[in-house]
Amino acid sequence: TVLDVDQVDNLIKFCPTKEEMETLKNYTGDKECLGKCEQCFLEMMKVPKVESKFLLNFSSPRRFESPKLERVMQTVLSLGNALNQGTARGVAIGFRLDSLLKLKETRAHNSRTTLLHYWQIASEKVPEILDFDKELLHLKAATKALAEEMQVVSKGLEKVEQELTASENDGAISDGFRKSLKSFLDMAEAEVRTLASLYSEVGCNADSLAHYFNEDPTRCPFQQVVSIIFNFIMMFKRALEENSKLVEMERKKAKEADKDKVLPQRRELDGLLAPQ
Repeated sequence: TVLDVDQVDNLIKFCPTKEEMETLKNYTGDKECLGKCEQCFLEMMKVPKVESKFLLNFSSPRRFESPKLERVMQTVLSLGNALNQGTARGVAIGFRLDSLLKLKETRAHNSRTTLLHYWQIASEKVPEILDFDKELLHLKAATKALAEEMQVVSKGLEKVEQELTASENDGAISDGFRKSLKSFLDMAEAEVRTLASLYSEVGCNADSLAHYFNEDPTRCPFQQVVSIIFNFIMMFKRALEENSKLVEMERKKAKEADKDKVLPQRRELDGLLAPQ
């Protein structure tokens, strides 16, 4: 059975936690007595690295879709063409992905406001795209999950190998220990191979993610694409926060200005109404 994106997303949400898996591993009773949820967890636990595999499947570049990000790209392009109107650059049909990071480099005369601030204000006309980053969380989660897992496993495996090598100098007294360690090492290496295959699949699909943004994968590989997107998200959120603070400051200034206008009028009115 082929699962669609929504089904995979739901499976990720309902993956058992480490604590739940430990509890079920220690359960020795009749599995039929368990609830449907626990029985489902047991079935999922039969698949090595099940959550990582779901995440990888969900975030695969071949499956990558983000309608809101596409709208974001369109508004950025429209803003760029509007600013370059009347020039050859004012009729662009696209832009490099890393141009997103340059939005904060073009500044207004006050040196504080950047093109990113203007774009954020312009994008408020289509408020439904302001939370575009939510469509991309799975991509970051998959990248982070696999990277962290690979790092932990690799370091742990290296320590075990060092311990096995060191135990060879212990003589016969450590024969049992070496046998157990060797058995564990064989199992651990199999786990590493499984994890490596996940990375291999990411590598095979990486070019597709670059092509999704019409980029050359040799110039803009998978990790760079992900880095650019999430740096842009951080920049956008910062601009949103700064613009909100600016709006609040302007509101307070306007309120103070109105107050300054009202006070003289009030004094004049009080003077007219005062008893003669």
